[in-house]
Amino acid sequence: MFDVRYASSNKDARSYDTARLREEYHISGLFKKDEIRLVYSHFDRIIAGSVCPTERELKLEAGKEIGAEYFLERRELGVINIGEKGVVSLDGKDYEMEPRDGLYVGKGTKDIVFKSIDKNKPAKFYINSAPAHKTYPTVKINISKANPVTLGSKEELNERTIYQYIHPNVCDSCQLSMGMTMLKEGSVWNTMPCHTHDRRMEVYLYFDMTDDALVFHMMGEPHETRHIIMRNEEAVISPPWSIHSGVGTQKYTFIWGMVGENQAFDDMDHIDNKDLI
Repeated sequence: MFDVRYASSNKDARSYDTARLREEYHISGLFKKDEIRLVYSHFDRIIAGSVCPTERELKLEAGKEIGAEYFLERRELGVINIGEKGVVSLDGKDYEMEPRDGLYVGKGTKDIVFKSIDKNKPAKFYINSAPAHKTYPTVKINISKANPVTLGSKEELNERTIYQYIHPNVCDSCQLSMGMTMLKEGSVWNTMPCHTHDRRMEVYLYFDMTDDALVFHMMGEPHETRHIIMRNEEAVISPPWSIHSGVGTQKYTFIWGMVGENQAFDDMDHIDNKDLI
């Protein structure tokens, strides 16, 4: 159920070849029918993964990796549905999830069950989870309730809208922040000019891509840049010391999840393009 990824040093990562970069940071095999796929990263102990109920309901349970009686005994959870209609049942209470609907689930919720309305059109639940010290109320957030932030320009090919789902402007959480960025037609760059934020780490999920589309996800220290090729419905772990931006062969959408020292969205160190190597 869990794939464990240990934290890696920025100094060690400078020597990684393509295969090692993907082994450490790339997440594939998501959204397989009737499967839960989870990756536990030792970077701030985030869990990222997918739940794709089709023929049957799927229950999110704790494993020995988190040493808990149930999944959210000491954690909080964010969910965004990138598939068709589904339901998330929390301790017996159902939350209907339309495409692009989000959900924040607070610490202490015991029974978490995922369902699809139509097995021929399954829901695809993408999840992020982080350790939590306090219980905050569960909140359903559809895209109309998310906080939109428009950035970029047509000239720089990075015109996009950031929808903040789990964010202090929308709902309370302990440390998890989560949202979705949608590029405008004709734009292919995200998070460029790029930045780092040493006090938080991040995971990106790329989706809404055709089978032959690619995103070149840029990572590494600003003076030691690398790239990982991403395909549809694949995720990538971004350490605190790494830049995280991408350029696609076509338009795409991505979900970002952040955990760490704070939730200040603007707490970042901007990198000028001329300083990238």
